Amino acid sequence: MNQSLKKIWYFPITKIIVGITFCFSLFVVLQNFVSKPLFYSVIEDKNTADPFIHLVSVLVLLSSYYFLFRWYEKREVKELSIKHLPKEMFGGFLIGFAAISVSIFILYLLGYYQIISIGSDNYSFKLFMTLVVAALIEDLFTRGLVLRELENWLGTNLAILIIMIIETYHIFNPNTTWFSFFMSLCWGFTMSMLFVYTKRVWLPFFFHLGWNFAQPFYGSNLTGLEDMGKIIHAKFEGPVLFTGGGIGIEDSIITVSILLSIGVFLYHRSSKEGKIIKRKTIRIGV
Repeated sequence: MNQSLKKIWYFPITKIIVGITFCFSLFVVLQNFVSKPLFYSVIEDKNTADPFIHLVSVLVLLSSYYFLFRWYEKREVKELSIKHLPKEMFGGFLIGFAAISVSIFILYLLGYYQIISIGSDNYSFKLFMTLVVAALIEDLFTRGLVLRELENWLGTNLAILIIMIIETYHIFNPNTTWFSFFMSLCWGFTMSMLFVYTKRVWLPFFFHLGWNFAQPFYGSNLTGLEDMGKIIHAKFEGPVLFTGGGIGIEDSIITVSILLSIGVFLYHRSSKEGKIIKRKTIRIGV
């Protein structure tokens, strides 16, 4: 490979395009032409088969990403290192779940949240696995790939700003408001910091999973979606600024304040521990 082609091939934007195209294409092809035909042929009930299909999809996404960048960049794929996986898995999930729980508790004290009944009849493992796949796609690509490449190229601060802007695509979810735009920016900031602090995808991924699981658990819509199942059937009644309205509890000013506080704390810790990468001179090169 001549020098000019080599520069293009290893340019950060090229690596991002190649990574997303290869991994996501493989995920879609194998899911639709291998996993679904296979599991639907041996398991009649799709609600039973779908979790297995989602599990295979998770393995495909992780393994394709790992082997691609192991070959592409000829390096150890540290963002998928499992050295601290148990701590980041349980810690991330608990922090994400706790952030929503604290918000719900405050709403309860304010009289804006009332439990009607508790039951898991309309919540299934299939719905949970759907959350797993959705969170992994976003965090593997947005944090593990895009943020990592931009951070190494442009520095941490500019990379985070770009990710914050990218995350505003969430405003196209159902029932969003103008406040949802601010929430999306805060989400992009804090999720970025979860990656920057560890340089691995596990903490943001499991935080994301705990965050998303907690919302329907407490009876809230999830990013505007009403059909994600519920464990606690509850009534949210109060100012939309506090309850989140139709988009759900994550759009509450209380929840966003908690989310932003986590991000600010991690930025402070990352800065003290020398994990904020300074901006480099922008040039095309290896």
